[in-house]
This record gives sequence, C-alpha cells and structure tokens, in this order.
Amino acid sequence: MPAKRTPQTPEGSAPPAAEKEPQPVGETTASATRRGDLAAAAADSGAAAADSGAGTAGSTAGSAAEREVPAEAVTPLIRGIAVLRELTEAGGTLSLSGLERASGLARSTVDRITATLARMGYVRFDGRDVHLSPRLMELGNAYMSALRLPALLSPHADALADELDESVSLAVADRDGIRFIHQATRRRAMSLSFRIGDLLPAERTAPGPLFATQWTAADWQRWRERRAADPRDLSFTAVPPRTYEGDAEDDETFVHRMREASTHGWSLDDQLIEPGLVAISVPVRSPGPGGRITSVASVVSHTSRHTARNLRTTLLPRLRSAVRAMERELHAAPPPEPGPPPSDLALWTGASKQQLGREFIESLARGLTVLTAFGEGRPELTLTEVSRATGLARATARRALITYEHLGLVAATGRTFTLTPRVLSLGFPPLSRTSLPEIAQPHLADLTSRIHESTSLAVLSDSGEEIQYTARVATARVMSVNITVGTRLPAYATALGRVLLADASEDTLPSGSLRAFTPHTITDEQTLAEALTSVRSQGYALVDEELEEGLRSIAVPIRDRSGRVVAALNTAMHASRRTPRECVTDLVPELTATAARIQTDLHTAARFTHVPLT
Repeated sequence: MPAKRTPQTPEGSAPPAAEKEPQPVGETTASATRRGDLAAAAADSGAAAADSGAGTAGSTAGSAAEREVPAEAVTPLIRGIAVLRELTEAGGTLSLSGLERASGLARSTVDRITATLARMGYVRFDGRDVHLSPRLMELGNAYMSALRLPALLSPHADALADELDESVSLAVADRDGIRFIHQATRRRAMSLSFRIGDLLPAERTAPGPLFATQWTAADWQRWRERRAADPRDLSFTAVPPRTYEGDAEDDETFVHRMREASTHGWSLDDQLIEPGLVAISVPVRSPGPGGRITSVASVVSHTSRHTARNLRTTLLPRLRSAVRAMERELHAAPPPEPGPPPSDLALWTGASKQQLGREFIESLARGLTVLTAFGEGRPELTLTEVSRATGLARATARRALITYEHLGLVAATGRTFTLTPRVLSLGFPPLSRTSLPEIAQPHLADLTSRIHESTSLAVLSDSGEEIQYTARVATARVMSVNITVGTRLPAYATALGRVLLADASEDTLPSGSLRAFTPHTITDEQTLAEALTSVRSQGYALVDEELEEGLRSIAVPIRDRSGRVVAALNTAMHASRRTPRECVTDLVPELTATAARIQTDLHTAARFTHVPLT
C-alpha cells in the first residue's frame, strides 16, 4: 500500500517508531522527477527546515512537487541528490555559486552538502569549483552489477562492433526514456557515441519504439504529459533540443513506429536525434516463452557510411545474429555466486562529529551508502538486508528507501527493493568518459604539495621502447625537472620505464644495442634483466643519473583491475636533494600511497567503462 502523503513535519522531528518493511510510496508525475523539478522540490521542501543531519522532508504546502514529498523522506538526501544531478547535467563541474543558482538551495546548504560529498570522496574541490570524482561511480556500478546485463552482453556487443566496424550500444528503459549501459565505439574523426547513463527521449531513438511495445496505459499517459510539458526536449541534455515544438502529428508518428517495431521486431532511427545520425535496434529478451525486453542492442552510424535503408538491408541480419547470441548467454548464465554480503558499509559515518567535521551531514552520507548495498548477487534486497549490509538502523534505512522511491532511484515490489536505471543519473555520464591522466591529476597535485618535488604519470609506447608522459605536476622550485606532457624517453633508462618493462612480456623488452646517456647508464641486456627482476620483487624502480647526470628518479606501478601494470608514477629531482636511501625511505611510501588512491579510482571507473590510458 502506498505510504500516506501527509503534511510535512519540521526537519529534526523524531523518525517514526514503526520498523516494518516499507511499502511502495507511489510515483510522482514524469515532470516532477525531472532535473529542474527535483532541484525545485529540494529547495522548496526545506524552506522552513534546518540542515540538520536527521531531518525529514520539508514544511509548508506549495508546489505540486512539494506536496508529493512523503512525510518520512529525508530532506538532506533529497538535496544531496539534487546537487549531484546538477553537477552531472553541467558536465561534472560547477562553481559553488553556480550550484547555488542551479539548485535553488541556500549557499550554506550547498557548502555543507559539497563538504559532505568531498569527505566521502564523491566530489573534490579545485578553488571555488566542485568536480565529480570517479569514486561516485560506485553508485552506478551498484546498479550495473545488480543488473548483470553489461557483464553478460558487452563482450557480444564489442565483437559485433569489431566485425561491422561501427559503433554498437546497449540500452535499457527508464520510464519514457532510454539509458545506455554499454558503448563499443569506433575511434574515428567523426565519432558516434553517447555516454553511459545518458538519458534520451524514447521517441527520438531506435530503441524507444521497441521498449514502448511493453508500455501500459499509464506509461503512455505519462509520456504524453511529458511531451506536452517539454515539447522541445529541453530536459534531455544529452540530445540537441528540437528546433520546433513537437505536435500531435509527431506523437502519432511515434505510435506508428511502435506498431511497426512490434510487427517487425526491429526499429530505426533515421536522423531523429540529429542530422546525419542513423541507428537500427533489435530487442534482447529474457529467457523463456514470451520473454520481456531486458535491453536493446543498436548499431549506430552516420549517413556518409550508411543510409537507414542500408542499415536494414546490410547490417540487420548480423545484428540479429549477435542478439541471438546475447539471448543464449542470458539463458545459459548461471545465477551469480551469492558470496558474503557486505556489512557495516555505513560504519564510518558513526565517527564523532569532531572527526567528520561540523559541516558533515550524516543523513546524506548514510542515505547514499544505502545504494551501495545492492550489487551482483544482490539485485533485490529487503529492508532487513539493507539494514544488515549498511549497519544502519532499520528506521534509518527505511526512510532512505522511501526517499529513493520518491525520487525514482529505487523500485519496490512487495517486500523487496531494486535499483532503477535512474541511479546512473548520479554522475555516471560525465565520469564514464574519464581518462587515466584525468583520474591521476588531482592525486599528483596532492603528492607534489606533500613532497615538494615534481611528479609524473607515464605509459609504455606500443613498441615498448619508450615511455610517454601523460600527466604531470611541477613543483615551485628554482631548479626543477623540466618535462612536459607528451614527452617520450627511452624506457630502459628511466625509472618509469623500468616499472613498466618489469611487467611487460619478454617480446616487449629492449634488445640489441642500448645507448649510454651517462657513464652510469645500464647498457648490458643481462644487467638490465636483473634490474627488472629487482623492480618486480621490491615494487619500485630507482634510477640514479642514468638518463642525465644529476637526475635521480624513483617510480612505482599503477595496476588495472586485473593486476596488470598499465602506468607508472614517479618523482624526479636533482641528486643533491636526497640520497638514494632517503628516496626509498621518504618517497616510496608516499608514492605507493598515491598509487593506491589512483588505482582505487581507476578500478571504480573501469568496472563498466573503458578508461583511456592517455
């Protein structure tokens, strides 16, 4: 039974005593859960409430969105979600004053929310600007791992993209829109791809008509209300707005496309999103007779390569074949290993206020932690399971779930809860395009400020003979190492290169004549091999005046999720500043700790996305 919507209680009032499994609180209208209305609801709901960590949603009657807020919803959590969505819509970065204007929240509220998110590692500050951090992707990763489709179907999508030399995507339905959960993109000057998590209007896509074949009367009504409220698609920031306001004829065109998709089992997008873009889609259905559409696979191209008709006649048969393989994968895949459930995810929020800081909003932190209770083998959880996983009191977990259901981030069925695709709206689209240098840059800056030496990140060239600098932060010294991003140096004579070569295959190791840059350069292959063995065992490389006299460098590895070394982190200085022993005792711990933080962000970002190394 939906939770009763009652007049709002002042923030800080005692939570309800009942700890029974919560029931669905119902859906707001489509427009009430869009980006702008969410921010307005967050601002309105707290008009007469303080920013205490234990508050409930807002006060006075006013807008329709405000009246829809359940009495037991958590105001700081609503506001925190609004701030994250504003940052997402802005591409991942906004100034504090920009966040204040966009969200409609008081500046003091924005300051406390962003301070809390920074303490959690979900955002970082650069002067007065707020940036989304890769760690925030753990929220979207929880949805993606619970869904399982990206892990099961993406290899088939990648193989199809390689075979056709065209971009291939996987999408799921999000009410009257679609969201991408995987992209296999062709690297061309004219690149065609959307960000993972981007929301697109169903009627302007190829997957949309296929998903619409399963819509109920209520779904169609919600879609028509959204179309009337936003005829130019201004709320869908991932697509160009319409140049004209849609009308009844456009709506009937979508209905006709839906009927054709139902008849033929495929759907086309002939330049509906923007001129030149064409796509064809086929549904991926769940196992068993009458299986529902779980996702839609699409081949995306542009009119200089394929017309819409050509997509149907040339690529549709291969797309259908790939989809059949995907469906066989879904049928054959065993249930995920349950494994030990997480526990005490929110334990750290129990630290003292002195430790966390006066600006820390515990109810926001606890509420966000609830999302991470879901995952592979945990797609559906009861209130008891959420409480056990997070370590939160049942009443606290209950109010967070009620808040999330109101915001459309969680769906309730009986006594269980599941994450919805809308969780991807919390930072995933801009962060899904993050590269390793972008991940590393703030960590390098922090390291440089601590050790007062320049720091760098580098990768191995395809040939294995050189390293290429991909990120760098210089220290403010009269005499410092002068190297710019993009510089290439011989791998064998650098600390960065030896860390990378130590993990490379034997085919990559340099052979033949090794040039001596100084009297100290190792030029013997056997001696170099022994040096690389030492690097592997000790976990760092120290190169002392081998590339240039007076230059001393020490480096440690950066590993991907599989444990493979994909980059190296170093610091370099004049030999007079630290002895080799001091480099090991003073700098290796600092480098190792920074490498661990970079790896944590990399592993989070790369779980369901491709992170470019350069």
